[in-house]
Amino acid sequence: MRNGVTIGQAASFVGVTVKTVRHYHKLGLVAEPERDGSGYRRYGSGELLQLVQVRTLAAAGVPLAEIGPMLDADAARFGAALADVEHQLTERIDELVARRDTLHRLADGDRALLPDRACALLDRMPGLGFSPDYVAVQREALVLARALVPQGFDGFLAQFEHGLDDPEHIDLIKRGWEARAWEPDDPRIEELAAAMADRYLANPALLGDHASLEAWAKASAQYKLINNHREEQAPVAARLTALTEAKLRAAGAPMPHR
Repeated sequence: MRNGVTIGQAASFVGVTVKTVRHYHKLGLVAEPERDGSGYRRYGSGELLQLVQVRTLAAAGVPLAEIGPMLDADAARFGAALADVEHQLTERIDELVARRDTLHRLADGDRALLPDRACALLDRMPGLGFSPDYVAVQREALVLARALVPQGFDGFLAQFEHGLDDPEHIDLIKRGWEARAWEPDDPRIEELAAAMADRYLANPALLGDHASLEAWAKASAQYKLINNHREEQAPVAARLTALTEAKLRAAGAPMPHR
């Protein structure tokens, strides 16, 4: 009878389950001992050493598929393999940290979907007299803009910032929000569109810089989706936007095509 311990004892000594030991055997990572005269497999010190080596590498994050070649490698190859595994683990750690940060931002609502700069702008709006409903619409527009036209998002935020620093622009935006209750053919819509276009022309920063305009010009479909967000709930807003843009184009201002 061969000296040694049973598979259950071997697993217990090494700190794994019997199922894990059998899985190591199946993958060829640990030699499976022959059965003794009683029909039992007895694990000696050699098999236990292999189990410890495999368990240690697996616990360190080495994929099981890569452990076999590492066990047969010389010192230089073994070191190189460990360095590669360390690099993979570092990437996974960075990814997990990013996921954890996203979870933390979820607790703050907007901060999971928008950068701090955008959240700061939204936080300013109630103090400037904008209604909660209007702020909610702007929040949705920012989320869409960041997702659909990421290359133009910084420019979009710059426009937003300029708008919040322009009292006359703020007043026009508030009037536009109130115009949702008007009839679609109300003549005041045309007058308001003209006033908005004049304000944009008087303060070109409200239209965005060259890079931002170019990004939006290359994303006309996305621009339409964002610009017309919720238009089915406020047809007057869609008409007001269209009239304003038409007046700006007529004045030579670069505007994305809808």
